[in-house]
Amino acid sequence: MHFSSIARVLGTLLLVTGGSMLLPLICSLYYNEGDFNAILVSSIITTGLGLPLWWFFRKEYELGIKDGIVLAVFGWVLVSLLSALPFMIHGSIPSFTDAFFEMMSGYTTTGATILTDIETLPHGLLFWRSETHLLGGMGFLTLTLIFLPHGVGGLRIFRAESSPGQIITKERFKARNRDTMIWLWGIYLGLECVGDVAALSGGHGPV
Repeated sequence: MHFSSIARVLGTLLLVTGGSMLLPLICSLYYNEGDFNAILVSSIITTGLGLPLWWFFRKEYELGIKDGIVLAVFGWVLVSLLSALPFMIHGSIPSFTDAFFEMMSGYTTTGATILTDIETLPHGLLFWRSETHLLGGMGFLTLTLIFLPHGVGGLRIFRAESSPGQIITKERFKARNRDTMIWLWGIYLGLECVGDVAALSGGHGPV
């Protein structure tokens, strides 16, 4: 096990998670419904935890398939835990268990929820909840691969997180895993935008 490299990837994962709260923060600022501070503090905490891990282990590159499996499992848990902070700090979901379940449901795109009236949440928190569904659709760890330099074992993370069959077949989409992730995320977000435009044109809310 390469614990230093694992720490470096987890640090990157937390930085991406903290940065992902920027759009909900803007949404919260626009609607001014009292959830701005909760999202801001959560973003600062998440980024503050990720920055030291990324900085102190930024030169660690070696990852094996076992490391990728550890990252796939522990990464989901860690990200879901910290993503629950905005709801807990705001008080809309005060229970840690419920907030953690809500975020894990979003990142795994299971669609389950503990909320009985979702639309009563402030818009910023609603945006964050929906964003976890969007990110989970492609896999949050695969997004993190885009921010990792070549040679950090990203292919192993990708295989462990979203394509375990490649462990056996050894198939690759492109020569570099980051290029694959950029293409896949570009297509995914493009389809999402087309779906949103179509839904809005039809008089419905975003998909």
